[in-house]
Amino acid sequence: MFSKFRKDFPTLNGENPPVYLDNACMTLRPNSVIEAIRSYYEESPGCGGRSVHRYATTVSRKMMNCRKKMADLFNANQSDEIVFTKNATHSLNQVAKGLSWEKGDIVLTTDREHNSNLVPWLQLEEEQGIDHRVIKSNDDNTFNLENFENACAEAGSKLKMVSLSHVGNLDGIATPVKEAAKIAKDFGAMVCIDGAQSTPHMKVDVQDLGIDFMAFSIHKMMGPSGMGGLWGRMDLLEGMRSIQSGGSTVDTSHYDSLTWSKPPARFEGGLGNYAGILGTNAAIDYISNIDLNQVHEHEVSLNRVMTSILKDVDGMRIIGPEDPAQRGGICSILFDNIDAHDIAILLDEAAGVMVRSGMHCVHSWFNAKGIDSGSLRASAYLYNTEDEVKLFAETLVEAIEALGRLHATYTGNS
Repeated sequence: MFSKFRKDFPTLNGENPPVYLDNACMTLRPNSVIEAIRSYYEESPGCGGRSVHRYATTVSRKMMNCRKKMADLFNANQSDEIVFTKNATHSLNQVAKGLSWEKGDIVLTTDREHNSNLVPWLQLEEEQGIDHRVIKSNDDNTFNLENFENACAEAGSKLKMVSLSHVGNLDGIATPVKEAAKIAKDFGAMVCIDGAQSTPHMKVDVQDLGIDFMAFSIHKMMGPSGMGGLWGRMDLLEGMRSIQSGGSTVDTSHYDSLTWSKPPARFEGGLGNYAGILGTNAAIDYISNIDLNQVHEHEVSLNRVMTSILKDVDGMRIIGPEDPAQRGGICSILFDNIDAHDIAILLDEAAGVMVRSGMHCVHSWFNAKGIDSGSLRASAYLYNTEDEVKLFAETLVEAIEALGRLHATYTGNS
């Protein structure tokens, strides 16, 4: 069904195209996005929102269109609730460091958060005295709603923020955000979600979820590098300070005073990444014409293929539930005696398969379990095929068996 989209991606149409399974890090870009970036530099290289000549007004108009399209995609109440950022990391830092906190305010996260949704809260704990608490997941990494509800009850009126990954980049496991948000709201807390791994792969409706903030990365949505976004409820954005002040963040300034701009300009200091915004505009057009729920089902079907080949292989195990439907398009693998980086290099050199190896910026999870070698992560997207994931899984099995024999020879266990 999705194979027809492959023609839109130049890296998949050259001679001997790679099997690209590192989509949780960054997706490939279609021709329309590349063309939009090129067109900025060749046709309208102006300062959007600043100058009034035709280059600049062309960019300003496309910026407004892009903001509106993102608002529509996520069902925001208004386009001014969409803030252009560099990535989800930038967005999460804007929330954490842009809000006001008092000593003892409690913030809850899970035990499988990306550093971007952990480190800012640890900083605030160190610098401002907030109380950051971690919710323990189930043994299979799925969200434990009972643990979460108990933690909320224990925090009581001190609970100010619940910040959760919508889908984990480590394992592809989704958090029941809507249920968690309802519980958090009963205690008067704000809810922020890291949507970096959900927004490219499923329909996300911020109103239906009942949340207050959502961070997302455009480079995971077939858009340009260096582009992300933040959605926030306008009443909360209006009370939030910018973590980067300067040009466009103020309406006016005097030697001894200033007037802050209204959102979103308040949070978009400095010259914008206009080429990136025009590329984002094209990416949102592209993704808006695709049924994201079908994308999710396609990714699960590919994960079923990978899982069926890998689940019973000695010397390795898949992180998360056995059922691929609970892991989306991510298959993350731990090895007993093999370095994940070595396997990743071998897969690329021997079969042209590109995957991610390491800690995936979830060091806390690996460290808590005493795992210092990280994992190997294959992550599928709409343009991947069954043949590609079979090649990945079968080559991986061959590599593990070969390296296992080599290890046995060197240790004298042959």
